Amino acid sequence: MLAVGVEGTGSYGAGLARSLSAAQVVVVEVDRPDRSTRRRVGKDDELDAISAARAVAAGTASGIPKTRTGAVEAIRALRVARAGAIKARTAALNQLKDLRLCAPEPLRARLTDLSLPVLARTVAAWRVPPPGAPSRAGARPSARPVQTLADPGTATRIAMRAIGRRVAELNTEVAALDTDLYALVTTTAPALIALFGAGVDIAGQLLVTAGDNPDRLHSEAALARLLGIAPIPASSGSTTRHRLHRGGDRAGNCAVHRIVIVRLRHDQRTRDFTAARTAQGKPKPMIIRSLKRYVVREVYHALITDLTTLTSMPSAA
Repeated sequence: MLAVGVEGTGSYGAGLARSLSAAQVVVVEVDRPDRSTRRRVGKDDELDAISAARAVAAGTASGIPKTRTGAVEAIRALRVARAGAIKARTAALNQLKDLRLCAPEPLRARLTDLSLPVLARTVAAWRVPPPGAPSRAGARPSARPVQTLADPGTATRIAMRAIGRRVAELNTEVAALDTDLYALVTTTAPALIALFGAGVDIAGQLLVTAGDNPDRLHSEAALARLLGIAPIPASSGSTTRHRLHRGGDRAGNCAVHRIVIVRLRHDQRTRDFTAARTAQGKPKPMIIRSLKRYVVREVYHALITDLTTLTSMPSAA
């Protein structure tokens, strides 16, 4: 059987992986070479290719790459845009906060008691001296008079108004993306959405972590390992213990953690379990890790149901 090992199938190798899959060639996801090996034998494209081929031939690399050709990839793209807009909005609000803190006293006194969202709406509606008219058609408008710009109060008002309008535009962008994501995620993963504590944002992240092809997840233990929730043996001699797995997809791990936090507050079964384990002397972090492992079991079955239904639909073929 012909198989090709590709490193970085989720980034720079995505195009090559799709082309090989379209040609009916088996694609195996290969991790980057071990750091100690790179230090010992060096690194270049030829050595990386040889290392990938050896990993596939020896069976040490057996990961199935994400297909990135279905609805889950569409969700991932929309989430990338939404995350970028939220990050830019947070940066803009922080800039408004800094400008308010350092503004001239009369201006700062007027804005001190306003929350950041209200502040953004307030400054976006301010009127400031308009720029001069362009000297010719298509030219850039001329600057405001230097005497006007040299006043710190006026310059601060101009800056805060610009940032406030930027926040308004980003709010509109985030709202539009939220609408698209709600429609796509609820259609793609109804079973996952139905889990207690799993909203659209959490379900979208878990879908992105799993990928379009459910055959990547051969068991709930595999999903737990992918999410960094599977315990790792750390026993020695007569001591038997496990430690926390700090690998895996951290965004997916965070999504499961948020489900657990919601259930700790609002789900009676989870609260009863927590009370029983606390009575046994278990610390809260250990209880949360146990709950996350139980949640993964529910998430796995919901994901398999949704992804299997999705791949069986004629439009997904």
